Amino acid sequence: MAEAFNDKTLAGDKAVRYAEVADEIAAVLDGETNLTARMATVASMLASSFDHYFWTGFYVVDPAKDRELVVGPYQGTLGCLRIAFGRGVCGAAAETGQTQLVADVHAFPGHIACDSRSQSEIVVPVFDASGTLLAVFDVDSDKPAAFDAVDQHGLEKILKTTFA
Repeated sequence: MAEAFNDKTLAGDKAVRYAEVADEIAAVLDGETNLTARMATVASMLASSFDHYFWTGFYVVDPAKDRELVVGPYQGTLGCLRIAFGRGVCGAAAETGQTQLVADVHAFPGHIACDSRSQSEIVVPVFDASGTLLAVFDVDSDKPAAFDAVDQHGLEKILKTTFA
């Protein structure tokens, strides 16, 4: 019973931290219209806010290439430079327009190992106000099953508020 209480307490603490970071991001970005600056700020602030984040950043839809993502602002080790829609976790998020929550990246069909230390991942599609896919936001962890519904809700809310 104590373990369930601790899990709920940790989830509650994490939800509170997401809400705090959302407010911090909104304050820092107030009046900033440049998309790259907004993405760089979001990646930086989220990366420094959560210990379970190992790699944090954006893969941006490349307008010059059909159905391809190109690495954008990020925090962490070297990322993959380009990812086709439908390929790996990021490509699946771009293809489906749905958040991908992956407890074990090694069990995900077609996972792209940009860094072999990655164990779990969450990728959230990022849309503009008109519903056009701008990018995907990718967070990797070097711990298995590091992400849950609290992370999904927190990230989706921050990204929708910041970019739509």
